[in-house]
Amino acid sequence: MKIKTQHPRRRALGLAITLAGVALGQAQQVPVDERTLSNGMKLLMIERHHSPAIAGGWVARVGSVNERPGITGIAHLFEHMMFKGTPTIGTSDAKRDTEIIEQQEVVRDAMRREESKMRLALRRGEIDDMAKPENKTKRYRELEAEFKELIAAQREVLVKNEFDRIYTTAGASGMNAFTSNDMTGYFITVPSNKLELWAWMESERLLRPVFREFYAERDVVFEERRMRTESTPLGKFQESLEAMFWESHPYGWPVIGWPSDIPAITKAQADEFYALHYAPQNITLILVGDFKADEAAKLCERYFERIPRGKRNPPEVVTEEMPQIAEKRMNAEAEANPQVDILWHTPAAGHPDTHALEVLSAVLSGRSGRLHKALVLGDEVATSAFAHQMARKYAGMFNIGGEAKEPKTPGDVEAAIYGEIERLKNEPVSARELQKVKNNFAAMAVRRGASNFNMLVQLIQYEGGGDWRSINTEIPSILEVTAEDIRRVAKNILQRKIAP
Repeated sequence: MKIKTQHPRRRALGLAITLAGVALGQAQQVPVDERTLSNGMKLLMIERHHSPAIAGGWVARVGSVNERPGITGIAHLFEHMMFKGTPTIGTSDAKRDTEIIEQQEVVRDAMRREESKMRLALRRGEIDDMAKPENKTKRYRELEAEFKELIAAQREVLVKNEFDRIYTTAGASGMNAFTSNDMTGYFITVPSNKLELWAWMESERLLRPVFREFYAERDVVFEERRMRTESTPLGKFQESLEAMFWESHPYGWPVIGWPSDIPAITKAQADEFYALHYAPQNITLILVGDFKADEAAKLCERYFERIPRGKRNPPEVVTEEMPQIAEKRMNAEAEANPQVDILWHTPAAGHPDTHALEVLSAVLSGRSGRLHKALVLGDEVATSAFAHQMARKYAGMFNIGGEAKEPKTPGDVEAAIYGEIERLKNEPVSARELQKVKNNFAAMAVRRGASNFNMLVQLIQYEGGGDWRSINTEIPSILEVTAEDIRRVAKNILQRKIAP
């Protein structure tokens, strides 16, 4: 290993940064005020009075992991449906809107009976594609035309994007949402004098949601899948890789859903899914910004306690990943630069080893990391290389990869990666290397909490993935990781399982 002599002034500065980084990491404690409403809904608040704004959001502890075959993608579909409004938001005629929705369901029930016939014909080889007009039954085409007429009728009473317009008119910004394997999060920033508007709007769409344009939005999600996955070589590759990686765990299902499931999801299934997973006891409200906690809590009680507690709690995810007994290998050809990805199973979030794995990934990653130095600058087998630890709620994944540099092959990259892994197993990480990584973690934690919005997103992710308290324990735990911890997890987890 080559060591460069450092200028004395720079060395002193580096020491100062090191000590500062440790202090920041150890001292940072996010002051969260946690309360629970009478219906079981949790409320997290952080007062910050540096600007007249509030980042408000909520997280439903539901993601693709809570789905089942036949309705994969339904959690992501709700990310879209929750913006469709209420009986008073999103329509100019609530009564007519309701009538049309009911009529649409009658037609859709009849269409599903025809789809069952077409699906049977597909399995028997009588047709090759249910979507082709010539393969649809005569009755199905008639029903399709009838449904289009109902869509046109509904558009006459729809008020598009009214939810967003109300917020924007009030000075709010950044309204959005996301869905992951473990959670669905919703967020927006409002002026501090519009907190009651936020409480009313968010409680209304939880209490009285109207899933209008359900089937049109389902088609939007299907098109999103086509563009994000079907039309991109890397999208298809990543989906296939994860499906192979997770042998039994529902993490193997794509968040956006399987292409055969999305068009088959019914509104009745959606209603049932919503009642179970969007019940108050499965939701946490989060506020960060310019407010007084007691006043904000009273507003949340007034509006959100109107929502009745769910009749039952969502079922626990009990399926565990099967122990992997041998190496799995996938070779894929795509119109992309040649690359290699190597994945290992790791513990779930909350396991003590996750912090050592996070430090290990940081040691390997970045332009100053070992992989870049060895594979890109040293052996010149790759144009880029990375390592990533992902600890999800129920299980984790460690990924090392790199893009081959011509004329090198993915096999050359793979060999070089395993070479670096062996080095980690046999040589302890230096104190300087370890401290640098820890400083970066401490600095990132400070930067992530610099704005109300970033702090809100962090709390959504920590709470949705397990427990918000991890925001205060993660950095201290990372700072306690030793070189021996890194070597131990490298030996125990980054193994090759080659069948005899």
